[in-house]
Amino acid sequence: MKIPPLLHPISNFFRQLISSTSRLLVLGIILSSCLIILSGCQASAQKDDGVIRLTLWQGINPPANRDVFQKLVDKFNQTHPDIQVESIFAGGLDQQLPKILAAVVGNVPPDILSFYPQLTGQFVELDAIRPLEDWLEKSPLKSEVSPNLLAALTLDDHLWSVPLYTSNIGIFYRPQLFQAAGITQTPKTWSELREVAKKLTIDKDGDGKPEQQGMLLPLGKGEWTVFSWFPFLWSAGGEIITDNRPNLTTDAAVSALQFWQDLIKDGSVKLSAPERGYEEDDFIAGRVAMQITGPWTYIMKSDVDYQVFPMPANVEQATAIGDGNLYVMKTTPAREEAALKFLEFVLSEEFQTEWSIGTGFLPVNMKSTQSAAYQEFMNEKPVLKVFLDQMPAARGRPIIAGYNSLSDSLGRAIEATLLGESPEKALKTAQDRLELIWHKN
Repeated sequence: MKIPPLLHPISNFFRQLISSTSRLLVLGIILSSCLIILSGCQASAQKDDGVIRLTLWQGINPPANRDVFQKLVDKFNQTHPDIQVESIFAGGLDQQLPKILAAVVGNVPPDILSFYPQLTGQFVELDAIRPLEDWLEKSPLKSEVSPNLLAALTLDDHLWSVPLYTSNIGIFYRPQLFQAAGITQTPKTWSELREVAKKLTIDKDGDGKPEQQGMLLPLGKGEWTVFSWFPFLWSAGGEIITDNRPNLTTDAAVSALQFWQDLIKDGSVKLSAPERGYEEDDFIAGRVAMQITGPWTYIMKSDVDYQVFPMPANVEQATAIGDGNLYVMKTTPAREEAALKFLEFVLSEEFQTEWSIGTGFLPVNMKSTQSAAYQEFMNEKPVLKVFLDQMPAARGRPIIAGYNSLSDSLGRAIEATLLGESPEKALKTAQDRLELIWHKN
């Protein structure tokens, strides 16, 4: 199965490209691509007819979601004859990133970019994006957007992007397997989750190897593993950034990793194939009874019985935002103002209602959530209420410039712990590695 569209991990090559201390090498690689970008932009020369023509680069997947987006772009163009937006599919993240960096350095960026917030710090360092807080402060739309979504996109007191869509993660479960194990209530705390996972682990043929295990955990050091683990860190009351620097060796981080390791020691967890923790095969086949994922999952389109419960809490309730966002790239004042008109449309109740019903993502506009059309849609898919109810507790991953190095080191610590290393040692190794990177940068 394909990786979820909102979390396609950036390849190790591009992680190294972004975080490398050898800026000359980075610029050399980027500039070598600029001629390609510049030649491709010649066809987009503006006509002298008073119409501002904007380019928007996006990597929306699957194609059905791109179709929904294109219909909405067409609607904007029909109602704004003086501004015409061309939506261009620029490929997946690995394909887009070198194009974006080359376009920025070559001074030929798109006017609007749809990307993921974890690259914000990098774009800020490149002086490639326009801050948006002054514009949004004057707009009535600000009061219609969930405050925690905007907080997750804020860095150094500036809002650098706006959300195109949002979602978060919960725990999908198989009700029939719960019933067969005599479980009548879903777990609300870590300790309850651990006990439920034990009850759902069953050796059906007595050979000492369970054919059914309580829960799937993602093995690997990639972004999906890190994304899945963040709610446990936050639920333990933890943070991993202090004064824009990594701080991994906290009691909360150890506690969150220890909990995952305890589940493994109980024998109640099945580890995914390496870097494939988002795949649903084991859940659908009944080899696991619970899986951490979000409303984009194929499970919701399958024929198996399923329900969802919120992420269990330890010190506090927490879940992780899975989102895509829109940047206004630095171009000219007139083009930036035109781009902001499109962002207003994206944040509107009209856009968010049609987009969310068409794709399954959650609306970022609270009026859209309350609209009759969306309420009817939610009645057809009642599990969405779990994710909507979790939104006040949802948090975004860090958007600092060094996030890719941070995620890579943290992912290595999580993977090492899942394979038997003590959480303390795994996190200390990751912290030492990050200290070197931060010092060099």
